[in-house]
Amino acid sequence: MWERTLQDLIRGLRANKNDETKFIGQAMDEIRREIKSKDMALKAGAVMKLTYLDMLGYDMSWASFHIVEVMSSPKIHIKSVGYLGAVQSFNEDTDVLMLTTNLLKKDLSSTPADIAVTLNGVSSIMTADLARDLSPELVGMLNHSRPHIRKRAVAAMYRVFQKYPDALRHGIGRLQEKLEDSDPGVVCATVNVLCELARRDPQDYLPLAPQLFHLLTTSSNNWMLIKIVKLFGSLSPHEPRLVKKLQPPITDLISTTSAISLLYECVHTCIIGNMLQGTTGDSLARTCVSKLAAFIEDPDQNLKYIALLAMVKIVPTHPYLVAEHQDTILSSVDDEDISIRMRALDLLSALVNRDNLQSIVQQVLSHLVKPESSAIPSAVQSLSQHIIPSAPAKSPGAPSQSTAYRLVLSQRIMTMCSQNTYDNVTDFEWYLSVLVDLAYVSNVDIGAQIRDQLVDVVGRVRAARSYAVKLMVKVLSDDTFLLHAGEQGSCSEVLWAAAWICGEYCGELSAPDELIPYLLQPEIASLRPDITAVCIQSAAKLFGYWASEAAKQWTESFLEDLKKAVDIMIEQMEQFASSTQIEVQERAANVLQLLIFIKHDVAMYKPKQENGFSDSSAAAFDPVLEPSFPKSLYLIQPLFSSHELNPVASIAQASVPVPDGLDLDAWIVPSMQDRVTEEGDDGDVIERKVKKSKKGKEKESASRTKVKSGKKKQKEGGYQEELAQQEEETAEEKAERERLKAERLERMRDDPYYIMDDRSQKPPAEDVDLIPVVRLDGPLPLPKEEPRLPGLRSSASIRSAPPSFVVEREGEMPAGAVITPQPLTPVPSSRRQTPNLFDVTATPPPSLPSFQSYEVPDDELRTSTPEPIKVTRAKKKGTGTAKKKRTVKPEMKAGDEGTVVIH
Repeated sequence: MWERTLQDLIRGLRANKNDETKFIGQAMDEIRREIKSKDMALKAGAVMKLTYLDMLGYDMSWASFHIVEVMSSPKIHIKSVGYLGAVQSFNEDTDVLMLTTNLLKKDLSSTPADIAVTLNGVSSIMTADLARDLSPELVGMLNHSRPHIRKRAVAAMYRVFQKYPDALRHGIGRLQEKLEDSDPGVVCATVNVLCELARRDPQDYLPLAPQLFHLLTTSSNNWMLIKIVKLFGSLSPHEPRLVKKLQPPITDLISTTSAISLLYECVHTCIIGNMLQGTTGDSLARTCVSKLAAFIEDPDQNLKYIALLAMVKIVPTHPYLVAEHQDTILSSVDDEDISIRMRALDLLSALVNRDNLQSIVQQVLSHLVKPESSAIPSAVQSLSQHIIPSAPAKSPGAPSQSTAYRLVLSQRIMTMCSQNTYDNVTDFEWYLSVLVDLAYVSNVDIGAQIRDQLVDVVGRVRAARSYAVKLMVKVLSDDTFLLHAGEQGSCSEVLWAAAWICGEYCGELSAPDELIPYLLQPEIASLRPDITAVCIQSAAKLFGYWASEAAKQWTESFLEDLKKAVDIMIEQMEQFASSTQIEVQERAANVLQLLIFIKHDVAMYKPKQENGFSDSSAAAFDPVLEPSFPKSLYLIQPLFSSHELNPVASIAQASVPVPDGLDLDAWIVPSMQDRVTEEGDDGDVIERKVKKSKKGKEKESASRTKVKSGKKKQKEGGYQEELAQQEEETAEEKAERERLKAERLERMRDDPYYIMDDRSQKPPAEDVDLIPVVRLDGPLPLPKEEPRLPGLRSSASIRSAPPSFVVEREGEMPAGAVITPQPLTPVPSSRRQTPNLFDVTATPPPSLPSFQSYEVPDDELRTSTPEPIKVTRAKKKGTGTAKKKRTVKPEMKAGDEGTVVIH
C-alpha cells in the first residue's frame, strides 16, 4: 500500500493553498492510521509528518505515547525521529515522561551514536524528576572517551543544575575538571555553562578564577574569550583583587584584538567590573571611551547603539572623558534609527552639568525647529540628479518630525534643566526663555509641564521674577496661543502660567492697568475653564494693585481715569459672569460685585476741601479722619497680598503632628439614628424620637411621615389623627420648631449653592444706639511726590551686571514637626547580598525634581523655620459686637511678616 511521505505532504500543502484545511484534515486521518501501525518505519514517518504540522500550529500532544514507542527503536535513524518528536511536543506536564526514565538510562549506556542522540534530546525534555534520576549517569558521561560525548554531557548538565540544584554539589567538581580538558570544544562548552551559572550566584564560582585567568591569557578562541570576559565581569565586583589582576590582559585585548564583539565585551566588563577606578583605571577608561567613540562614528547601526549604551554607564565615573566627544554624540540625536536617537538622549541627559547645559539644550532645542520648505531645484540640479543617480537626499530634521520623538525631546530638555532642583542651571533668565521657546516650537502636548516649570522657577528664584513678569507680558500680548488654543500641541496652558505670574508678582509691572485688557479679552472665554478662571483672578489682582498705587499718589485728576477703568472692568467681567462653567462664573461674579461696590463708592466720593471739613462743628463731631481718596481703592489688594506664598517642604504634610485627643478614625458627624429630621414642602422641620419598641411598617411609617401644606382631603383616619395632634402643639413645641427653622435657614444662607429668597422678610429694625463709634486708622502718611500715572514704577530693574540666582532647596516645615532620619547601617562587605548585574550596570533615568525649595533674597534669609500663624479667638461676652483686631507679634523676626495673632 502506497503511503504519503513528508515530501508528499509538503507538496500537497503547496498545491492546496485554497483549501488547506480540508487537505490537512485528510492528512491527519492518514497519520492517525499510520501511527498505530506495527511497522516502525511507517510509524516514524507519521511522527515526522506530525512534527512538521506541529510547526504549522496543529497539536500533536495526542501522539505522545506513540512517540515514546519510536524512541525505543533500536535503529538509530528511527530513534532520532522519536527524539525529534519528543523535543518538539513534550513538556513538563506530559504524562508519559515517567515512562522514559529507564529508556533514557538504557540509551545512555548504549553505543556512542545512541548516547549522542539521547543527550541531545534529554536536554530539551528535562524535568525535575528526570534530572534527579539521570544526574549520576550524566556526571559519568563527563569522563567519556569521546570528546563530542563529553561536550554534549556538559551542555546537558546545565539543564540538570537548573531543574535539580542539589546536583550542583556533586557535579561542580567534575565540571571544573573539564576546564583543563584536552579538547577545546569541551573547554568552550564548560565555560559557557559556568558563565550562565555565575549569573545567579557569582561568589560561589570565585575559586574558578585562576583557571579562567589562565584560559584568558592563553586561549586564542574569540568566542571562548568573550564568555570568559563576561564571566570575569560577574566575578570582579565580589573580589576586588581581581580588578588589578585583570586590567593588563583586558587592556591588551582592547588594544590588539580586531574582533569587534570581543572588543565590546572587554569594554563592557571594564565598566561593570569596577576596573575604571584609580590611577590605573583612568588610562583604561580613556582607551575604552576612544574605542566607543569610534563605534559611534561607524556606519554600522548596531555598533552605534551598543557604544551609546556603554557610554551611558561610563558617564557617572568619567564624565569629562565622554564630554570630549560631545559633538559626536549630538550628531546621533538626528539619526534615522529611533533607538539610536533615544540612547543618545539618555547619554546627553547623563552627561549634562553646569558648564555644558546651555550648549546641549540649545542644540537639542534646534532639532525641534521645523525646517523651512526647501526651494524648488533648478533645471541644472534636476538634470544632474537624473544623469548621476544617487541615494535620495535626507531631508534635514526629518526624524524630529515624529510626534512621539518631539515629545521625548521636549521632556528631556526640561529633565536636564530641572534635575536635582535646577542644580545645573546658572542663568534662570535663560531657562525661562527656553521654556517659552519650547512652548512655541514643540507642537506636542507638553503645555502642562511647561506651566508647572514656569510657576516653580518663579516661585523658587526671586531674582528671576522681574524678568519672568516681562516675559509673561509678551506671552499674553501675543495672540499665537489664543488662535491655536483648540489645536493639539498648542501648549495653551502656558497662558495659565503667564496670567498667574503677572497677577501674583504684579509689583514688578510698571503699568499693570495696561495688561488687564489682555486678560479679559473675549477670546479668553474660549480657553479651558481653569485658564479663564486664572485670568479673571489675575485681572482682579492687577486692578487691586493699580488702585492701591493710585491711592498712594492720589490727585483729583485720577478720579476720571478711575471711573473709566472701573466701568471697563465691569463691562468685561459681565461677559464672564454668564459663563456656563461654574468656576469661571463664580470667580467673575465675586469680582464683579467688588467692582460694583467700588463704582458706587467712587460715584459718592467728593473731593476733600482744603481744610478737610465744611465747618468746625462737623469736624469736632466726626471722630473718623477721612482719607483724601476713595476708601474702596484698598478693597481688593489686601484680599491677595495679606500673606506671601512661601515654599513648602516636600515632607511637610507627612510631618504634621497629630494633636493630642484627635482621633482620625472617629466620625466627624455623630450618628443620626436616634433623631430623624423630617422636612416638609413648606420648610417646617419636625423631629421625633424613634422608639425601639416599634416594629415593621409601623416604625417606618412613624419615622417617615411628612407634613404637607395644601388643603388636601385625608382618607386615612390614622393620618388625620396625626395631623390633628400636630395642630395642637404647645407653646414650647412651637418655640422649638421656630428655633430649628431659624437654624436651618441660617445654614442655608451661608451655602453658596442654595438660593435664598429674602423678599418677603422684613428688615429688622436697627437700634442706632447699639452701633459702636470707633476710630478707623487711615493709611500711612504718603511721601510728597510729583503726581504721575498710577501704578508706574521706576525703571530700577535695569541692571548693569547679571543677577545672582539663589535657589532655596529647603522648604518650610509645620510647627512641631519632628523629622527622624532613618539610620543607615552599613552592611559588611563580606556579608553583603549579591547585587543584581543589571543593578550594577544600569544608570537610573533622570527624573523631574520634587520641587521642594524656593529662593529667598539675602536680606530676608530665615535662620530657622518661621513661626506658624496662631489664631486666638476671643470669647463672646454678652451681646456686644466685638471686632477682630489683627496685631503683629512683638517678638517677630525679619522675614516673619506672615506671622500674626488675631484676637
